[in-house]
Amino acid sequence: MEAIKKFGSWLVSIPVRIVRSKLTKKFLTTPTSLLGSFLVIGFVGIAVFAPQLAPPPNPDYPYRIPRDAYLSEPQPPSKDHPLGTTSGQYDIYYGLVWGTRTAFRVGLIVTAVAAVIGIVVGSVAAFYGGIVDEIIMRIVDIFMTVPFLVAAMVLVTILGQGLDKVMIALIVFGWMTYARLIRSDILSIRETDYISAAKALGASDLRIILRHILPNAIFPTVVMATMSAGSMVITASALSFLGLGAPLGYADWGQMISFARHWMLGTYGNPAQYWYTVVYPGVAILLFCLGWNLMGDAFRDILDPRMQGLR
Repeated sequence: MEAIKKFGSWLVSIPVRIVRSKLTKKFLTTPTSLLGSFLVIGFVGIAVFAPQLAPPPNPDYPYRIPRDAYLSEPQPPSKDHPLGTTSGQYDIYYGLVWGTRTAFRVGLIVTAVAAVIGIVVGSVAAFYGGIVDEIIMRIVDIFMTVPFLVAAMVLVTILGQGLDKVMIALIVFGWMTYARLIRSDILSIRETDYISAAKALGASDLRIILRHILPNAIFPTVVMATMSAGSMVITASALSFLGLGAPLGYADWGQMISFARHWMLGTYGNPAQYWYTVVYPGVAILLFCLGWNLMGDAFRDILDPRMQGLR
């Protein structure tokens, strides 16, 4: 229990160290990071003020997209539906606004949990080495032999439909990359003088890992986690598009595109007739992922010493 408390306090201290460091100033003056931050903060604002931007008809079920009728043909933008409706007459505007909260929940929770699992597994493997490292990394290799999306699809099919099942599947098959990355970084600093000095002074293994190793090896993993937040949303949207994600009528961008699957090519002679059913949710996914990728790219440029000479 004491080890868990120490690890939790170390995780909480990471954002504080980042804010207090000189990296914050560099981050705020980098064009790519500013653009990425602008996009992410914009989506944060939409998620926070979703009840005001799109008041839910039923406050007990705010993620249920309202629908006017059951017509299969999408309807163009109108006064009541500023972005139009999908097949089944689901309101696109409402789905996009509340789908922002769904995107943040999937992206942040899946990325955070997968990163923590990967950090713990990779740190143990790298620090102790030998047979421990060999066993752990062979398990990682087994997980990585299966294509990520295919493995997630199979697990979601076994667990059943639902956004929570999608998140579990993404976590189960998403932690290995973090484990390999943190392991390689720890191996490069494990035998340094200050680590040897800490061991000579009698510091415990947990203290050495949390106080001396991880603070010097964590930043590449932070960069990867930042860039993975958007990709997790894309994967979850793909599963929803295939009918394995959110339940019918749930505010999810992938499902919004799924409603348009039979109308993407429009009608004969007018292929763009139902453009709004695809463009709006597609642009939302694009901008959300672009924001996280730009932030991660900026973190990489700032934190990678090899990039400093090129700036």
